[in-house]
Amino acid sequence: MADNDASTRGIIQSPPEVLLGLIDDAAIYPPGNVPLDEAVRAHFLRRDTAAQPLVGTFVIGDHRLADLKGLVTDSLAVSIVIGAGAGGIAPALSVAHRIGGVTPAAVEIALRDTDDLVGNARRVVAAVNQARDLGLLDDDVAVYVELPQGEATHGWLGAADEVAGAELRLKLRTGGVEEHLFPSTAQLGSWITAALDRETPFKCTAGLHRAARHTGEDGITHHGFLNVLLATRASLDGADPSIVQGVLEERDAERLAADARESVGLDALARTRRWFISFGSCSIDEPEQDLRGLGLL
Repeated sequence: MADNDASTRGIIQSPPEVLLGLIDDAAIYPPGNVPLDEAVRAHFLRRDTAAQPLVGTFVIGDHRLADLKGLVTDSLAVSIVIGAGAGGIAPALSVAHRIGGVTPAAVEIALRDTDDLVGNARRVVAAVNQARDLGLLDDDVAVYVELPQGEATHGWLGAADEVAGAELRLKLRTGGVEEHLFPSTAQLGSWITAALDRETPFKCTAGLHRAARHTGEDGITHHGFLNVLLATRASLDGADPSIVQGVLEERDAERLAADARESVGLDALARTRRWFISFGSCSIDEPEQDLRGLGLL
């Protein structure tokens, strides 16, 4: 008798479009802190598993790029985190281009000059333009600019304007190893709305290991990636800030999954990924397990 159940035939089904490339592999970052050789090996091995379509770039700091030599056995799309300031963009790209198999897919840089965020953003834009003029940065390589934690002040919004005007992207820090690195739901909601108001795509980084908002083993309340995705959709649809904040505060993972499938719809959320591009996670297994447990994979 013919069996039409794909799972019984051993066929791996593709995940829904909304999940493709959602998770950037930041295994070498805290709290994972996986040694670089192990992280690269695991990244390549994952390509033979059902989790592969979920994974986007391999995230690495500019100071670790040279350590990739001898570790890359296949093509590796990297997102380079620039720690040396705007002046470090071109040198980091130059190093990346000299490592066989490595392709810069994104650049990430944080604004550190809190006294002059707008000026800092302009220096980053100038450095990006210089790297493009030198042929080191292709137009299709995404550049993410991380704005500092805290309220969306006049300077914060002005810097966001500079990022948007240069058609770069925003990076939102949603956690870390200490509690003060986790923004409130009101702050995160205002950042998302600010990005969307400027028609600026964004990615998130840190803390989004689980689908729903929860209190982790560290005793800190973590944001959930489904919360962020659904809150982004709500903001796009013109929801009041209090509604967006409420979505970010929802802790019931089953309810979030039901909203994703039914009241909002996976097709609408797939379109939302034009704006919420991805999130960096030191764990791929945790978000994958959540998605499977919720029936989204």
